[in-house]
Amino acid sequence: MRHRVKSKRLNRDEAHLNSMTRNLATSIILYEKVKTTKSKAKLVKPIVEKLINKAKSQDLPLATRTLNAYLMDKNATKKLTRELLERYKERSSGFLRIIPLGFRAGDAAPMVQIELV
Repeated sequence: MRHRVKSKRLNRDEAHLNSMTRNLATSIILYEKVKTTKSKAKLVKPIVEKLINKAKSQDLPLATRTLNAYLMDKNATKKLTRELLERYKERSSGFLRIIPLGFRAGDAAPMVQIELV
């Protein structure tokens, strides 16, 4: 029974899932749009939105340490705290959009593009 189980696992163990979500979140912040599967995009969207909200908090040094601990690249933290913070100053949520692209040729997985608004 799956009572009180909230997150999707995507047939991966915990370490692989954490590494995959951290890498995907870092790529979304660095490149601002990433082509991936629909299930991975739906999994990482709330994580990236929480990271952006964390960067918008009043205590910037604490937010920077938290972002450095989660993101895989220090340049992503710099971009988030400098460029993206100015862009999303007035916006409270809805920082990402998911655009369907069709199906992958090899296994017919639904592909999407997740991008910063």
